[in-house]
Amino acid sequence: MSDTVVPDKVQNLDEVVIVSDEGRGRKRSVKGQVASIDEHLGELRNVNLVRRGSYAWEPVVNNMQTERLSTTIDGMKIFYACTDKMDPVTSYVESGNLQSISLNSGLDGSLDLKLRKIGFEANPRQINLSAGHEWNGHLQVYGADAAFSGRRAYLNTGVFSRAADCYQVGGGQLLNYSQFSKVNLFANAGVRLGYPALNMDVSKAQGFITSLSYKHRFSGAGWETKAYYNHIIHIMDDTTRPDVAIHMDMPGDSWTTGLYSLLTTSLGGESRVQHDVAVNYDLYYNRLFADMTMYPGGAAPMYMVTWPDVGTLNTGLALTDNVSIDERQSLRLSGKLAWQQQRLNNEEGYSGQKVFFPLMTDSYHQTTGRIAASYQFSIFNSQFSIGTGWGSRAPTVTEAYGYYLNNTFDQYDYIGNPHLKNESAFELNANSQFSILNSQFSILIDANVFLFKDYIIGRLDDRLSAMTVGAEGVKVYRNLDHATIANLSLTADWQLTERLAWSGKVSYSLGRDDEDNPLPGTGVQLPSSPDQSGGQRQC
Repeated sequence: MSDTVVPDKVQNLDEVVIVSDEGRGRKRSVKGQVASIDEHLGELRNVNLVRRGSYAWEPVVNNMQTERLSTTIDGMKIFYACTDKMDPVTSYVESGNLQSISLNSGLDGSLDLKLRKIGFEANPRQINLSAGHEWNGHLQVYGADAAFSGRRAYLNTGVFSRAADCYQVGGGQLLNYSQFSKVNLFANAGVRLGYPALNMDVSKAQGFITSLSYKHRFSGAGWETKAYYNHIIHIMDDTTRPDVAIHMDMPGDSWTTGLYSLLTTSLGGESRVQHDVAVNYDLYYNRLFADMTMYPGGAAPMYMVTWPDVGTLNTGLALTDNVSIDERQSLRLSGKLAWQQQRLNNEEGYSGQKVFFPLMTDSYHQTTGRIAASYQFSIFNSQFSIGTGWGSRAPTVTEAYGYYLNNTFDQYDYIGNPHLKNESAFELNANSQFSILNSQFSILIDANVFLFKDYIIGRLDDRLSAMTVGAEGVKVYRNLDHATIANLSLTADWQLTERLAWSGKVSYSLGRDDEDNPLPGTGVQLPSSPDQSGGQRQC
């Protein structure tokens, strides 16, 4: 295997934040390895963060949440195991084993966390120790990692831990249940062959992530194939909390196995117009199961299945062509076609859904696709780009089969709808970046609009009664005929000195449904601040 396959110019990315020392030439993180993943995510200009657990923030891109974003680790598909999204995929990686975070923010929206690999024939031995402390909550951060590199083999391994006591709010008052602890162990090797917003506590959030890849370089081309498996376990319970009307246990499991095969090549020869082409075939199978047991005082326990062991088989083929017209102009063309089948494997969960949807079956299949084009032009110290595209997505497991899932954002219980249509959208985007003072000061203006058809959203059904204590009612997912989301942002960066930088961002988003009512989560967006609440025990 070779240590690299895809040249930098084939990486079709809107923005990259480099965390570790490798990968010079991209936007570098100023926060270092002691900072959390969430702090690094906050450096991406189109990302806002929603905090649902003590230690993990959910990334929201262009004011669209996880359902409309593909999040991967080293290209591997991974699905969170908590029905309330307290364990976003990003929470299963630590800064200590992270190389970079890459973002595509259009219709082919994707967030990829690239793990750090020393590679072949690098520094033969590296040992790093990290430590950090934050006064509020006495957050302690400790890490150690080692790397060994040779001509035919390399190894990275390490351990990273974070632990915090309860958060202290204004006036010195401790916010109970806001403490957490997290341990991350990692290892990778290469051989050349020739949240707190919830009133629930997390007793376990565990991830096992593994993969095996083969890489080969040709003359002007590369081929990488990776097979992977991961298992995510997330268990919520509030048995240690006093004065809880109904104690609940809410375990969730996510298993994913898959592979992808990526072929890249450069075409054009001696011609001025160059094509960097990438063809990617991917296949994965995921199973999601979650249930809930409620223990009302003095009464028999109540049990229900909230994710009915849904198995999703998905396969697709993607094609990307980066066309370098000349030194100032480039064109990007991309497309993908995918097919998936879903089956409900849990009979109890299937029977519960049939109460609301008598005509549903235990198996569904969908075909999705996308196509996009963008043009970029550079002149002097300025860059301009414009793009358009169309894409569709299938409903998520929560949207199609979720059963009485509580959303603390609006205090409603949600029920999935297996009869949902695929959601589709047409996108227009443009941005302009200007640099002055020898590129020490830059301004970026970014705008996009998404015109949705069959937009998926929860709507109140006043015929149903809430299951969660304190919930306002029950919403059932359904398709809207159309909806619109428009975003406008202004980002300014000023490199005052070699070690001192200033960055500011303000954005506005407008979302409307088919009755011209506002969509949730839109409006003026300023940099995210922690919402410290939730946890595991009283302080």
